Amino acid sequence: MQRKEVRMSRRIATFLMVCCLLAFMTQTVHAEESYYATWAEYQESGQPASSWNDVVDAMEAVFETGKEYYAAGDTKAAYDCINHGYYGYYETTGFERIAMGYISGSRKTEMELQFSACKAIAKKGGSVDAFNEEVDLLASMLREDANILDGTTSENDSSDSSGSSATTSSGGTSAAVATFTACFSIILREGFEAILIVGAIIAYLVKSAGDDRKRRKKLVTPVYIGSAAGIVASFVLAWLLNQLKLANSASQEVIEGVTALIAVCVLFYVSNWMLSKSETDAWTSYVKTKTEKSTTGGSSFALTFTAFLAVFREGAEVVLFYQPMLANSNTGSVWAGFLIGCICLVFVYLAIHFLSVQIPVKPFFTATGVLMSLMSISFLGAGIKELIEGDVITMVSPEWLAWIPANDVLDVLGIYPTVQTLLPQLILLVIAVTLFVIQSRKNRAVHIEAEKNREAKRLLLEAEEKKARHEALKKEVMEILEELGIQKEASLGGELNHDNSRDSSI
Repeated sequence: MQRKEVRMSRRIATFLMVCCLLAFMTQTVHAEESYYATWAEYQESGQPASSWNDVVDAMEAVFETGKEYYAAGDTKAAYDCINHGYYGYYETTGFERIAMGYISGSRKTEMELQFSACKAIAKKGGSVDAFNEEVDLLASMLREDANILDGTTSENDSSDSSGSSATTSSGGTSAAVATFTACFSIILREGFEAILIVGAIIAYLVKSAGDDRKRRKKLVTPVYIGSAAGIVASFVLAWLLNQLKLANSASQEVIEGVTALIAVCVLFYVSNWMLSKSETDAWTSYVKTKTEKSTTGGSSFALTFTAFLAVFREGAEVVLFYQPMLANSNTGSVWAGFLIGCICLVFVYLAIHFLSVQIPVKPFFTATGVLMSLMSISFLGAGIKELIEGDVITMVSPEWLAWIPANDVLDVLGIYPTVQTLLPQLILLVIAVTLFVIQSRKNRAVHIEAEKNREAKRLLLEAEEKKARHEALKKEVMEILEELGIQKEASLGGELNHDNSRDSSI
């Protein structure tokens, strides 16, 4: 009797295991059937693919598949689904670039952080409800942006959208405007960051050369070459990423992150070097004690390398942003936005270059050094964020950082509500402030010493002038006495001659 019960229990257990296995296989098959890892695969399937809402439809299918995987305990597959949504759709289609330009740069950052939040839960193995909540929030944010880009909802009225499609004419017009605005905004935004650095370096070198045109040309030429090399390197990098199938992938994010962190080191060095020369006396002493060769040596190389990194980092980002737009968007709007953005950048550069040259040495060098420090802090946050997106670092965004808003100002400064970016930035900020105080004290000491030297020189000059006046007066008196002596001798001689002539006549 007991044996029969045991056999029955085993059969029931086996039956339950088979049922669970079949359910899992059915779920997996269902997931695979509705799962397109990339936008290209989705297009090849014959699904509607003519609007941004179509892109979101495809992404939602990927996300739902990820939720099914996560509920079944396959966190790795769920993690991959979020990655496919980001690299296979959000970046490849140009969704990210269009939203960044047409809606706001901070919106793009907000979306990237939401993708990272979903992946962080999957990597840590959080609860199913937590994962589903973050994924649903991501999908709703994408839907809002798609409605704005398709012209079915205004940017300020996204909460009232019914999700219905717009007419063909308004949708097409909205898409063209969105593409133009995005391309214009991207080249202006990224170019402005590079020009801030390059323009400041050029203005500094022009100021250091003074009126010597030959020396000025010799100083600024390497920086122009470095900037041009940065542009060329941007295109080469984009080409290599495409050839190696690394564009719009985690490898691209890692490369951009590493480049940004290298730029942080160089920018921080240059900023402190400029702050050390912000005092007029320090700068004057530096110019006097350094030959032209040394002036264009190590420090000039650092400035040139800084220009290269600034242009390379921003240029590579621009090129990579434009690639999917040219493939999936109205090319006329793309090139129009690009050209007008470039024209605006020329005026921005000229304004920074010529206006900064008129600023006195101390405020100019101080402002430039502070700018470089801020850019290094910004690049640090942006570089770490790229590494988070490249799955090198897992994002941690606790509730107590939720007060940090998403806006364009903070986005430019590279400030995000994550522990991994804020903590290193705070450390770098403390170091920067400490070095600024130290350099200020050193500059003040240099100024005091220079004042003492100037006072000593003034007293010495006054003493020399007094002595010179005394010598001149003495000489003048002697000349007067000599002249009087000559006149007296002449007068005595005349009297003697007169007496002699009178005696002769007698």
